[in-house]
Amino acid sequence: MTLTQSSDAEALAGAMLPRTGERQRGIDRAIGVLELLLQRRQPLSAGEIARALKAPRSTIYEIVNRLIEAGMLEPAGAEGQVFFGRTMHLFGSAYLNSDSGLRRFGEALDSLSAATGATVQCCTRRNNKYVVLDCRDGTGAFRITSEVGAEVPLPWTASGRALLGHLSDEAILTLIPPADFRLPNGGLLSPNQFLSDVAQARQNGFFEATGLASSYTWCQAVPVFGRNGIAAFTLCFVLPIDSAVEQRERCLALLIEKARQLSHATAG
Repeated sequence: MTLTQSSDAEALAGAMLPRTGERQRGIDRAIGVLELLLQRRQPLSAGEIARALKAPRSTIYEIVNRLIEAGMLEPAGAEGQVFFGRTMHLFGSAYLNSDSGLRRFGEALDSLSAATGATVQCCTRRNNKYVVLDCRDGTGAFRITSEVGAEVPLPWTASGRALLGHLSDEAILTLIPPADFRLPNGGLLSPNQFLSDVAQARQNGFFEATGLASSYTWCQAVPVFGRNGIAAFTLCFVLPIDSAVEQRERCLALLIEKARQLSHATAG
């Protein structure tokens, strides 16, 4: 059989590949593996991954082995657990090097941390959750640390209010799962109160809160607007609850000024 260099060869190549639906399912499951490891933030075995994703064990083993070969996952335990590999670090490093906006955020965090000694964060929304993208931990006796990348319900955070100002009330309530209005202390936040907080953050250009995720901290969040006028990021201070009023006012003024400098310089 003779193949022409274009159509016949392409037809044979296409016949050797899985059907489009099968390819799509494979890609979706590979993404699901990575998403699960990101959410759990700990090594998992292929069997645990298969059960969590409700996927065939044989398929997950095949995907995990291929990701290990690519260096995107690596063995991380005596019982067959895997976690992110060094190639993922290279991907992240390449992304950071290509994004001047995030580099400016890093410089802003360095500046704010040096000026105050307080914990300062760059935060964003990932789907319907809040995440810390980058942070500088405080240097005081009462150190407040941040877990970069951990997904947290938006109603638990000051940034959650500052990030949603471009959405209608209906869109906000559609976005946030009802269970996310249950705070870590067991209290239930009224959706109407949350909508009122979002409106207040929109009007004031910032939001301050305590007693949401922790009763020991005072949180300040200021939106950073992209070129499209939407707040894709926030700058935040996380202060001890007993911080002096003067310190809070100074920190908020620094956040507002730094966010103003960064706004419209970011993509969006």
